[in-house]
Amino acid sequence: MSKRKSRDSHMTVGQCVSQAQKILRQRFCHQEVSTSPVGLECQHNPDPTSQAPVPVTELWEVVPWTGVWGSLRHEGFGLQSFWSPAATAFRHLLELLRRTAVHGESNSVLIVGPRGTGKTMLLNYVLKELQEEKDVKSNIMLVHLNGLLQTDDRIALKEITRQLNLENVVGDKVFGSFAENLAFLLEALKKGDRSSSRPVIFVLDEFDLFAHHKNQTLLYNLLDVSQSAQAPVSVVGLTCRLDVLELLEKRVKSRFSHRQIHLLGSMSFSQYLETAASQLSLPPDFPDTKFANEWNTSVKKLCEDKSVEGVLRKHFEGSKDFRSLHTLLLLALSRVTVSNPVIRPGNLLEAGRCSSADSKANILHGVSILELCLIIAMKHLNDIYEGEPFNFQMVHNEFKKFISRKSHSIHNFEKPVVIKAFEHLQQLELIRPVEASSAKIQKDYQLMKLVLDHTQVMEAVQRYPQCPTDVRQWASSAFA
Repeated sequence: MSKRKSRDSHMTVGQCVSQAQKILRQRFCHQEVSTSPVGLECQHNPDPTSQAPVPVTELWEVVPWTGVWGSLRHEGFGLQSFWSPAATAFRHLLELLRRTAVHGESNSVLIVGPRGTGKTMLLNYVLKELQEEKDVKSNIMLVHLNGLLQTDDRIALKEITRQLNLENVVGDKVFGSFAENLAFLLEALKKGDRSSSRPVIFVLDEFDLFAHHKNQTLLYNLLDVSQSAQAPVSVVGLTCRLDVLELLEKRVKSRFSHRQIHLLGSMSFSQYLETAASQLSLPPDFPDTKFANEWNTSVKKLCEDKSVEGVLRKHFEGSKDFRSLHTLLLLALSRVTVSNPVIRPGNLLEAGRCSSADSKANILHGVSILELCLIIAMKHLNDIYEGEPFNFQMVHNEFKKFISRKSHSIHNFEKPVVIKAFEHLQQLELIRPVEASSAKIQKDYQLMKLVLDHTQVMEAVQRYPQCPTDVRQWASSAFA
């Protein structure tokens, strides 16, 4: 690309690169999709003259969704023009939440599917569509809970109070039970005329983790409120577990509506490749048209490169999750500079190596030669005793055998030095104790397990800088 200023926009290459990185980083970090959702073109209505909507006759829906939901409102793409189970699920969920927001009808629903199939994006788009309606915008309240963060009901209740802005109302009040506290919170949301409450939508991410709370009190009370119509409440759960209903207690299950929306990913590699290209492409409204055209042409050539296709195929077979794809593309994008204003195949190959790097094996590259020898001794003990635990004394004896054979290449370290190296490996979490340490057991005889496998150890030995030949031969030897 030329470093001269563009005539139509007067932007230098540096400014163009900076703007391109800003647009693409925002797209990757916010999980935005720049083009139409992948796979939607094959889900069009086979009869283009028919505009009848698909009736939702069953509460159980299986949705073969093959893309991401974030850009359904892109120019030229309206949900009304699609005849697909995906669009049906969208309309179903939107209608459920609209009835809560407008008519005060309580509901509960579960969105189930593997990670990366668009559960959160579907819900976010439905909520965005819902909040744009005049009757809903100033009326609805959202509460987001996550099973990884709210690990018990007490923490969850505090978070509900915070998100409903009712800390001052609750104050120092003491409640007898969780149900009493929740009822007080919902009562506080009633309007001035005391005739009706503000609708609340509870979004429970990692829904299955809430089922592990003691007595499932949170789920019981939320679903009980939604069923008994005490207040207009909708409970939307998101989970990856297909057997999530089996985790629920009988009293909780009886209060759930048993509505489920299943999102099942079935993307092909060609669609994945097209998605990667679209994610890296600049939009038509980019300030410098010439730079955008050259960038998009280079992206097209990049995706046709066989080495790049190999990296993306390996990534695709490991995970079809768009978050991991965005991470890979972000690593490649970070190597774009003024002197290198496009993404080259080498950038993506390096990004692929970084994203698939083994963190444990990387730690081994920085250990001392003594610590590496102890790791090799542990590997041999694993091979001899078929994975049984070992202690320091066994490792030290194995190391001394090697020293006695190859004393000219490795210094004979004193035992306190070897103990210190052994403890450092434990601090690095490359080895771990089988059970909690006891005062009755000496450190030398405490049973340990090696966290690394044979392949990781051998790879680290091969890559270790200036590793003595005797040590490499010892590592690859079948005899301790």
